[in-house]
Amino acid sequence: MGKMTVYHGSYTIVKNPEILRHRNTKDFGVGFYCTVIREQAERWARRYDTGVVNTYTLRMNTELNILEFKDLCEEWLDFIIACRRGLPHEHDIVIGAMANDQIYNFIADYIDGILTREQFWAMARFKYPTHQIAFCSAAALKCLTFVSSEELPKNDRT
Repeated sequence: MGKMTVYHGSYTIVKNPEILRHRNTKDFGVGFYCTVIREQAERWARRYDTGVVNTYTLRMNTELNILEFKDLCEEWLDFIIACRRGLPHEHDIVIGAMANDQIYNFIADYIDGILTREQFWAMARFKYPTHQIAFCSAAALKCLTFVSSEELPKNDRT
């Protein structure tokens, strides 16, 4: 597989990505999250007082355990539900669409029995494309090479 550019939105420069264990459960579990969509990384960075977009070159190691969801599907939904419940998985890298806050509210409603699975899918169509890559192991992080970082202008983070 060739090289590609990926982005990570943060509050700081991240030259050496790490997998940090947080209290928060994320879509694809514990990992270092990037995206191929720069605008999405900018949205992630704008959550902070000082927003920084870090750029990396990604050269995928195909010997790793990689799970990719090419589209929204039942397996994607079940995987996110399991990860958001804090259940571990054995994948080094997980790739797919992001369940943004609105989508996660629909997932919570599905888990609580307020929505049926069919109702969830009817409501869960994204208004803009999303993408995320979770690097879930030390071996996966070795696929990334830091290129640069850019602090977003303050007036750009409203």
